[in-house]
Amino acid sequence: MTDTLESQAGEVLLEVDHVTLRFGGVVALNDVDFHIKKGEILGLIGPNGAGKTTCFNAMTGVYRPTEGEIRFDGQQISGRKPHHITALGIARTFQNIRLFPEMTALENVMVGTDARHKTSVLGALFKVWPRVRVDDVDLPRNRVKRAFSQTFGVSRHYAEERAGRRVAMGLLRFVGVADRANELAKNLPYGYQRRLEIARAMATEPKLLCLDEPAAGFNPAEKEELMGLIRKIRDRGLTVLLIEHDMRLVMGVTDRIVVLEFGTKIADGVPSEVARNPKVIAAYLGEPDDAA
Repeated sequence: MTDTLESQAGEVLLEVDHVTLRFGGVVALNDVDFHIKKGEILGLIGPNGAGKTTCFNAMTGVYRPTEGEIRFDGQQISGRKPHHITALGIARTFQNIRLFPEMTALENVMVGTDARHKTSVLGALFKVWPRVRVDDVDLPRNRVKRAFSQTFGVSRHYAEERAGRRVAMGLLRFVGVADRANELAKNLPYGYQRRLEIARAMATEPKLLCLDEPAAGFNPAEKEELMGLIRKIRDRGLTVLLIEHDMRLVMGVTDRIVVLEFGTKIADGVPSEVARNPKVIAAYLGEPDDAA
């Protein structure tokens, strides 16, 4: 782990504070309470229907909790719109891949970089020039850059677009999809599409990356590669929240695991503790607690 991550160790990034979510008479989440520390890889697991994706949706603004609060980096985010939450630094992938099929791999990732661009719609249409900061006026380097831009017609919009392209290509290389950068997303192999969605989420410059079953449909070799990629993402400075059914992957890559069953938290601890927990064993194997 890097020095930066070590200095962050112990700092809480996200708190799910006694969250309950009801849909009519159905209780999807029941008083769920856990936190994620900066620089941590946290697994969120449970049987089908346990409430894992519902919890993701509450964290990312799709649902508003009926009770309780969700706080991110010290700010209350419960009920905020998804794009506001993205701007604060939470990005996610989806259980069912959601790419732009008629766009190239590169263009898909560039969509993610747009989340951090400053150009307005009018600025993009009419090439509005950015103001020069007073403290930048006397810097020779900045005078040269601005003169070049004005001479060759490079507006903020085009400058941001070019920067976004560079960032996107870097992320495609990072996830191993650079060799297919100019292919339509719909034509990519399934494993490439999964990695592409991760790259697009990372392009929003998140502090917390939420991965919803990223290994679904992967063979054992692809799962091993995914474990390495998740570790690389954490080493890059991101915190990771992982929903996954493959227990070998979860046990092999996470620092800590939270287990849900029927919308209720039944365990929270390091992988070795969770693997021995009688309630977790019963939830997955269908055994009564006293038989575990």
